Amino acid sequence: MSEYWYNMTTGEVEEGPKSLGSDRVGPFPDRESASKALDTLHANSAKWAEEDAREDD
Repeated sequence: MSEYWYNMTTGEVEEGPKSLGSDRVGPFPDRESASKALDTLHANSAKWAEEDAREDD
């Protein structure tokens, strides 16, 4: 089973970890999920920020 990574430097999806770890995020289960990595990261960041704000109240 292949894993896919999103390269933050090139904006390309890689099958398997081909680039430097500091340049990529993943792994993702499929190419489509990896291609949406930035959307996923932004959504998770917003969710965690909301959770932190609630905990601070």
